[in-house]
Amino acid sequence: MGALFTDINLSQEMIKAIEAMNYKEMTDIQARAIPIIMEGHDVIGRSSTGTGKTAAFGIPAIESVTDFTTNKPQVLILAPTRELACQISEELKKFSKFKQNLGIATVYGGESIDIQIRQLKKSKIVVGTPGRLMDHIRRKTLKLDEIKMVILDEADEMLNMGFLEDIQSILTTVPDSRQTLLFSATMPPAILRITKEFQNEPEMVAVDHGQRTLDTITQYYYQVPQARKMDAVNLILQSAFAKRSIIFCNTKRMVDDMVEYLNDHHFKVAGIHGDMKQSARTNVMKDFKTGRIMALIATDVAARGIDVDDIEMVINFDIPLEIEYYIHRIGRTGRAGKTGSSHTLVCNRMQLRKIKEVAAYVKSDITEANVPSVEDIGARKIEKFMVKVRKNLDDYAPDQYVKYIDKLIEDGYTLEVIAPALLRMVGHKERKTLLEVNNINKTDFKASAPSAGRNNNGFRANTNGRPSFSNNSEKRAYPSAIGRTTLRVNIGRNKRVAPNFIVGAVVEGSGLEARAIGKIDIYNDYTTLQLKPNDAKILLDKMQSYKIKGINVEFSEAPASAPASDRPNQAFNKPPRRKY
Repeated sequence: MGALFTDINLSQEMIKAIEAMNYKEMTDIQARAIPIIMEGHDVIGRSSTGTGKTAAFGIPAIESVTDFTTNKPQVLILAPTRELACQISEELKKFSKFKQNLGIATVYGGESIDIQIRQLKKSKIVVGTPGRLMDHIRRKTLKLDEIKMVILDEADEMLNMGFLEDIQSILTTVPDSRQTLLFSATMPPAILRITKEFQNEPEMVAVDHGQRTLDTITQYYYQVPQARKMDAVNLILQSAFAKRSIIFCNTKRMVDDMVEYLNDHHFKVAGIHGDMKQSARTNVMKDFKTGRIMALIATDVAARGIDVDDIEMVINFDIPLEIEYYIHRIGRTGRAGKTGSSHTLVCNRMQLRKIKEVAAYVKSDITEANVPSVEDIGARKIEKFMVKVRKNLDDYAPDQYVKYIDKLIEDGYTLEVIAPALLRMVGHKERKTLLEVNNINKTDFKASAPSAGRNNNGFRANTNGRPSFSNNSEKRAYPSAIGRTTLRVNIGRNKRVAPNFIVGAVVEGSGLEARAIGKIDIYNDYTTLQLKPNDAKILLDKMQSYKIKGINVEFSEAPASAPASDRPNQAFNKPPRRKY
């Protein structure tokens, strides 16, 4: 048995609260950090999601509040997102349950500042996001002159979100005598500069390095054509029978598209990202925790602060931009002594290489698997139903259904005919959503970026570059380019470039989905492509320099028209989002 909470010098009120939460043994980060913090040392803590980090700084923070004669805050905690700020506050309230007149204020954007001002007048601990904390400091509704402890939680994420200047300003405002604790999953140079400038001989507490939370997680990846990614998620969800899952996307737009697709296919899901109002985010999280929705679709930033122990499965619709995010994502499952699984979709050679780099970094096996087939899922559902049948047979007692079976027998049907008919009826009911999704074969995936002759949406190009259609529904999907911005890239048919090379480059370099790309025209020395204005801006911002076929290329806004002497010999119109 490891170290116990009763082994350290905690107040009776704290011990009582910990016992009420049924906590006895400390995690590694708690056992190492709490005594050091309570001795008054500055601390740099490196620990991954799900290791009890909040209690590691939260318990000492609460115990540090000893002056109840003042209404000014004594502890300040910074978090990158409103979800994480709320999560920290909820945990602190549990640990301070038996502390009188402590008061915990939670401040973040998107909620009434007047309510927060009232909270701040009677709180000894303040938890908030940097931006809103700065608002209160400017308004002088938050006084920091009696702060004894400052805690930066998920400091690396705050820097990624552009809060460096706010953090520096806040740390400059608080008293020099305060104790400073910094917790971060990674230690980039900017974090190290903060520790050097604002901490006093900090002690390093580094545990797990992201490994502990992966031991109970079985990890898979699937080679899937770009156009079939949503269908792959559909099949994986149906195959797993998971009651609670999280699906991660790299962009807010993709979250919305994924929610729409899955709801159209009869899944109870909801999305969460930074553009949503706080009231909507709160309702979504409540529905997720209570089981009213079975899957949460989220971006990395929005998912910060989600702390639900019984998540059975994580799906990476997109490979995360940073390897550390992979650890954060899949660490949402396999927690509190339970097992879980992660499933990552891979769409081209570059992503295949990246998932292997991830496996090497996390020192875990990420096993290649085939996307479950419609037939396999149907069979599994029948097997699951048969378990219920056996249970009912074991608990059998005559009931109201027997007379109906007897009536069928009187009509000349035997039990050998009746039983399969009933199973077939159940199987047909279970296959309702499956019939809308075709199987995804690994042979559909080409380990390139992406395959020649096929764009990322699965439409083949004729010799003139225009798509051929295998059915009327594809033909009806053929689009117009109204409301699009035309961009130009300085590579053309003289370098034997094909539309699929352009699509693959844009998807990889900008993070946009292939569906965002409209008509592509290939000229002698350059190529034009059409996108919505916002998507064009994203592409120009993110793809200042990129290589296609090993050649450095530049994207820019195209002139109004092409020279008459230089007409395209390949054109590709990408269909709009299909209505599933």
